[in-house]
Amino acid sequence: MAAYVISEVEILDERGADEYRARAAASIEQYGGRYLVRGAAPDVVEGEGTSRRIVIVEFPSMERLREWYASPAYAEALRFRATALERRLMFVEGLPEL
Repeated sequence: MAAYVISEVEILDERGADEYRARAAASIEQYGGRYLVRGAAPDVVEGEGTSRRIVIVEFPSMERLREWYASPAYAEALRFRATALERRLMFVEGLPEL
C-alpha cells in the first residue's frame, strides 16, 4: 500500500533550500518515490491559514518511505535542511488498493 510524506515548508535560506531540494529529489527517486505536490501554496478553506508551502511525496510502501528517510542519500540533503528551511513533516499510509 502506498505511503506519503506530507511536508509544510517555510524557506529560510533560498540557496540552501536549492541544495536541499536537489539532494532530496535524487534520494527520493532512488527509493521509488515521486512528487505529487512540490512547493504549492495551499488554498486554506477551513481552519487557520498558513504561509508555508506544501510538498507531498508518494512511496510504494511505508517500509520503503522509512528506508528513504533513514538513508545515507537523504542524510546528505538533511545537512542543508536545518539552516535552509523550517518544516513540519508527516508520514501517512494510503488506502489499500481495491
